[in-house]
Parts: sequence; C-alpha cells; structure tokens
Amino acid sequence: MSEKLKVGILGGTGMVGQRFISLLENHPWFEVTTIAASPRSAGKTYEEAVGGRWKMDTPMPEAVKKLVVMNVNEVSKVASEVDFVFSAVDMTKEEIKKIEEDYAKTETPVVSNNSAHRWTKDVPMVVPEINPEHMEVIRYQKERLGTTRGFVAVKPNCSIQSYAPVLTAWKEFEPYEVVATTYQAISGAGKTFADWPEMVGNIIPYIGGEEEKSEKEPLRIWGYVDDEKKAIVPSESMVITCQCIRVPVLNGHTAAVFVKFRKKPTKEQLIDALRNFKGLPQELKLPSAPKQFIQYLEDDNRPQVSLDAGYENGMGISVGRLREDTVYDWKFVGLSHNTIRGAAGGAILCAELLKAQGYIG
Repeated sequence: MSEKLKVGILGGTGMVGQRFISLLENHPWFEVTTIAASPRSAGKTYEEAVGGRWKMDTPMPEAVKKLVVMNVNEVSKVASEVDFVFSAVDMTKEEIKKIEEDYAKTETPVVSNNSAHRWTKDVPMVVPEINPEHMEVIRYQKERLGTTRGFVAVKPNCSIQSYAPVLTAWKEFEPYEVVATTYQAISGAGKTFADWPEMVGNIIPYIGGEEEKSEKEPLRIWGYVDDEKKAIVPSESMVITCQCIRVPVLNGHTAAVFVKFRKKPTKEQLIDALRNFKGLPQELKLPSAPKQFIQYLEDDNRPQVSLDAGYENGMGISVGRLREDTVYDWKFVGLSHNTIRGAAGGAILCAELLKAQGYIG
C-alpha cells in the first residue's frame, strides 16, 4: 500500500489505548496520527500525558511521543484529522454510546473495544474468524444514523475468546450446554501489579458484569442478520453458564470448560476440528491474523499463561487437557491473551476486515 490510513485512538492514554499504539507501530495499513483523551491530558504531548504510566513491556513508539493529545470531546476537530478511529475511552456506558455515535455521524468509522454498543441491534460485534458476515448490518445502522461512511463496529468481551472460537470449531457436533469458569488476568481491569498490589497472591471471585457478558455474547456472535428487523438476532442453539474469577496473572485469560454435544464426537475429531479451523482473516491473509488460529497442546500441563498467552503474537488461542467427563461429554482448558486478541489486537483485526470488505477506506 502506498499510503497508510490515518488512525485516531480515542482514550489513548489508558492501558488498552497504549496497547493499540504499541500494536500499530509499523502496521502495514494503518498509522496512528491522532491521539485523543480526557481534557486533563489535552494539549500535552503523548509522552507528557502518559508520564510514568506506560504499562506495555515494549518502549513507547518514538512516532507518538511528540503527538499533541487532543480533547476527545472535540469530536469534529478530532474526526477531521483521521480516516477512522479506535475507541478505548473510559466513560460511563451512556457517555460511550453517545460519543461513539457522534464520531460516526461525522462520517468517521469507529472500531470500539468498549462494551457500550455490543447489544445495539444494528452494531456488529465480531470475531473476524467467526462472524464476518455480521458486518452486513452496518447498512441498517447507517440508515438509522443518516450516514454514508460513518458507523460503529465492536469486538466482544475478552473473556469469551478462550472458549467461543473452540465451540465454533466444534459446531458440526452441535454443542448445546456449556459450563465455563474463567480465570482472568489483572490487565483486563487496566491494572498492573504496581497499581494493584493487593492482587499479589490473591484471588477475587467476582468481576462486575463479566458473567452475563460471558454467557450472552457468544450467542450474539453465533446469531444472524435479520433483514426485516434490521438487527442481529442471537442464536438460541446453546445455553452457557459462567463464573468469572480475577487471578494474580498480568496477561492471559484461562477458561475451564465443560461441554455437552448432541452428536458424540471422538477426541481425534475434536482435535482435528480445532487444528483445521480457520476463517476469512486467514483466507485474506490479513496483517494481524494468526496463521494457525487455534493450537492444541498435548502435554497435560498446557496451556500455561507464561508459555502460551503470546501464541501467534497473542492473536491465537491455545487449548489443552481435552478429556471425557463423567457428567458432561467433554472438558478442556482454553487460553487467550486478553489485551491482544481479547482487546486491541482483536479490534485491529476487525478494522483490517472492514478495510478488506470496503467499509473503511
């Protein structure tokens, strides 16, 4: 590509905003040219605004250090500088809904990491390997917003990435009942151990709102675009119940999952389905797409956060300990990187898909 698309990061000083900036360094299609944040950061260079709060394990990219942070609330001004934006703003749900639609109404596509619009009927919530066809609902959203180019698209919650792709790979065997417990890293709360020392050696058996998201969002991903309702209609093919637990891990969400199937697969069939599963990002060879989306690990002590969260640059899913269960049919352990595949990286892959499909240009 001769000219990269100009990208803005809304909420660029927070942990997910920082992850966007680090992942987009040297991206072949996109270049971060604008960073917007709260009024207290506006007018400072990005380096000054972040100060000692840079939370990535790689250095702050030189290209963004001297960018002057804009006020995220000055929507028209920020939008005039970019081709599209990634949203990682830290506001109330209603404030996020409004500001993301305000950007869309300036004819600026918004690819959001936030949860505010995940249940807006005409906003696609997409894992690109699973439901790329849901982007088709954007045409109905544009009708509602009165736009020709602007829209909002979102990626789902980080917690479902370690098991929803696995269940999708097993769709032919008709899974219908699932119990999942997720063991979630502290970076999912935007924290490091320096910020949250009380998490060292500790477990907290509650993450606000997370269990409902973990149970309901996969059903929307497996749904379909209803042209009469101009909406995404969730699937009713499965029931999922979850517990979500915060654990003393920096990056990487692990899930222990039990599954019942209508058709009874063998272990070999299940493993083959995982290893052979791929989607449109792999076919299109999108820049951030993992070559092998799901890996199966044979060792009984895998997947491990320290060894496997970074699989395929954090964009792949690792599965292990697949075995028959005495109550359910099969059980397994899944692992995904929560701030890469589960947050900024997943949103970047969505933007690459939207560009490939002609929605962003």
